[in-house]
Amino acid sequence: MMQQYMKELEQKPFDSETFVERLAWKVLENTKEKGNYNFNADVMKETFEQSIKDLMILLQRQKKKCEQIKNSCKDEEKLFWQDLQKQLQANKDCMDCFYQLDEKINSVAVKVMHLGGQLEAVNIPRSRAVEAQKLMTYFSEFLILGNVIEIFSDPNRLFEAADIIRKLYFIAQELPGSRFEEAKRKIEQKYDEIERSLIEQFSKAQEINNLSNMKEVASILSHFKGYSQCVDAFIEQSQMGALTGRDIFNEVIPLCEKNFKIIVTVFTNPEQINAKFVLNIYHLKLQSHIKAILSDSKDSDKYLKNLMELYSKLQQLSVNLSKYNLGNDPTYLQKLTQNIFHKYLDSYISIELRNIKEKYLRIHQKFYESKGHQKKQITASSFQELRRDIQAVIGTRANINIAQIEDYGGEIFLSEEITVYILHEAKEAFKRCQSLSSPKELPSNAMQIFEIVLQYLITDYVDYAIDLGIQSVPIPESNTQQPEIYFFEIVQQTNIIVHLLEKLINDSLYPLIGSTAKLGDCLSRKKCILEQTEMKLDIGLDRSINAVVGWIKMYLQVEQKRTDFKPETDVDTVATAILFQACKSVIQYMRKSIKLIQECLHGKNAENVLVELGIRFHRVIYDHLCQYSYNSADNVKNFSIVEKFPESEKINEELRDFANKQRNSVKNVSKSSSDLLNTSNVKSDNNDSNKGHESPPGNNGKEENRVSLLNSNTKKTNSYTLNKVKMKNSNYLEGWLLQRKKRNEEILEKYLQKNPLLSEYKREHIRKYGKPIFKANSKSALCAICDVDEYRKCVKEVNSNLIITLFDTLYALCNLLLVKPENLDQVCCDETLAVLEQGVLNNFIQLRSDYKSQKLSSSLKGLIS
Repeated sequence: MMQQYMKELEQKPFDSETFVERLAWKVLENTKEKGNYNFNADVMKETFEQSIKDLMILLQRQKKKCEQIKNSCKDEEKLFWQDLQKQLQANKDCMDCFYQLDEKINSVAVKVMHLGGQLEAVNIPRSRAVEAQKLMTYFSEFLILGNVIEIFSDPNRLFEAADIIRKLYFIAQELPGSRFEEAKRKIEQKYDEIERSLIEQFSKAQEINNLSNMKEVASILSHFKGYSQCVDAFIEQSQMGALTGRDIFNEVIPLCEKNFKIIVTVFTNPEQINAKFVLNIYHLKLQSHIKAILSDSKDSDKYLKNLMELYSKLQQLSVNLSKYNLGNDPTYLQKLTQNIFHKYLDSYISIELRNIKEKYLRIHQKFYESKGHQKKQITASSFQELRRDIQAVIGTRANINIAQIEDYGGEIFLSEEITVYILHEAKEAFKRCQSLSSPKELPSNAMQIFEIVLQYLITDYVDYAIDLGIQSVPIPESNTQQPEIYFFEIVQQTNIIVHLLEKLINDSLYPLIGSTAKLGDCLSRKKCILEQTEMKLDIGLDRSINAVVGWIKMYLQVEQKRTDFKPETDVDTVATAILFQACKSVIQYMRKSIKLIQECLHGKNAENVLVELGIRFHRVIYDHLCQYSYNSADNVKNFSIVEKFPESEKINEELRDFANKQRNSVKNVSKSSSDLLNTSNVKSDNNDSNKGHESPPGNNGKEENRVSLLNSNTKKTNSYTLNKVKMKNSNYLEGWLLQRKKRNEEILEKYLQKNPLLSEYKREHIRKYGKPIFKANSKSALCAICDVDEYRKCVKEVNSNLIITLFDTLYALCNLLLVKPENLDQVCCDETLAVLEQGVLNNFIQLRSDYKSQKLSSSLKGLIS
């Protein structure tokens, strides 16, 4: 049991409550019978008491064990401290011995150094004396004529002989020449001989790639004056047979990498040797290669391409070599490059400009030759314009063409391919300019190239084509054939060219001059050139539009006669033949012109040109309609359809009766209000309700309107009474008008259903104004309005609200030629015509043939007032 308690107590973490719970469950498990627990408190008590006793015994045992362990630890601690004291004492003794030994070593070292200094002081003069004696012995042998010194003739002792002869050479330089001249001469000869022997030995060692021997020889030769010859021999032999291919620039880096490793191993000053190795490559190999390629400068284009290619390759080579140790000068390679290309770069810009000019001239010449055109001088002046206008007038009056306008078979002399080729050459020129120009000269050189591009692309190419296009625009009203307008295609190509030019400027020119003062000059120059081009385009577009509307004007004058607007045929015949051939031709030509403009122009440009064309076309049609007079009711057999609407006549009679009653009631209020009713010109709020009803004779319709809208400026003494009368009858009038309006609309729809052969125009007119307003006797006016309706449909393709409004207004004006005289005031008050001046309405009404017979002038005076 004790062992079980120990296992449970040693579990981590230990929980006393869990221990008690587990003990209690064990007691219950022992009392379990047939699956049921028989709880016995006495058994549980005894079990807990026994467990407590066991735990107490276990506690006593553990206390004893702890005491034993504690005593054992104390004994071990005493032993440890005793041992530690012994170690500390031994360490102290060792330190004392170390300090004593260090003092002895220092004293011995001082004595040794003192002794060494004494020995050196004695040995150096002695070694010098021995060396001097040795040199004097060799020097004395040089004084003996014909004497051969053994050491200088033994090739195995070359290094020793080199050291001796070097020292003798320096000694001989200090001796006077008169007495030791012969000796000095022999020493110098032997010095040169040994030096050459060393260089030869170095070269032989290099051939067999004996780096150790090369290093030893190079170390000895570094004290000779011919050390540079050794370096030159190494470089010459290293580069022998190399750099002989077509692209020697790619061979330089592998050659340098191979030899730079040898230089670091052999020579004591590798940076200088590396720099001299590269210098030899640049000045001997690369310079001769570049000179051979650039020697022929007759072909400027080839010369510039080679110059750009060689310069770029050499610059890239310098960048690749900059990672090697070539000395302390970071601009060393750049200086070498500039030394090679100096004379070529100084003359670059002049050759570049000459090359661009020659190339552009050849491009222009080939282009015009392919078109079979000889370029000519074009002078635009006011006199030329006056001459053209006079020729147009004479040709129109005499019906002959004396202007002799040449259209070049529809050729516009602009090609996108030529433009792309010109701009490509300019782009290449800007690239060369960026690489070959110095930072100081770069903006100026780029601006000069840009000036040439503007001259040969815009001035000599685009502007010339525009001038030819302007001259080839047909003279307005020159003949009755539909003129072919090619100038819109010129505008399209010019727009494309300008966009390509802008792209070239943004991509190639701005990076070169963007942060310099030349940017302003570039923008101003471009603006000036393009403004001149825009002015010429405006002139050409103006002439093109004049040619279109001029032909329309001439064609209508020739094809449409006065008799066309006074036909003697029946009204139904006129209704079935609404469009004349002239109208069809005009619409066909207008749609063709609109489509051409929409294809060639885009955005605001197309919108503005189409609006201008629409305005001028409207003016031509308006002036053309104003040249004729139109049949009235007295000249043509009436076809009154009022008889088919008896209810409509009844409605009008009721309306007149009610208006008269209303007018009489208002007149009885005061004499001043009656005067107001007779002179007022205010519109009625119930005008829309009265649409479709014939106005009562005697202009009672106006009287009715005056009843419904009294002037608010009536004198204060009568205003209350007048308003009272109006309020009394307003409810009845409003209900009556709505009822009659609905009834009249039903009558009109029944009539339209019974007459399916009526034209769309008649149906629209009946619905808008009511059948009594439409008169079949105005047959010529019907022809005119049908033409205008077709024109109105045509100009909808322009997609301009202004043009649509103009033709809607002209269409509404034509209604003045159709309506009965007594309904003119009602039509004039329509919202479309209300904005026009009364003089315009008056002039158009005067085109009616019944203007004088119906005495419309008197009614117009009232309308205008």
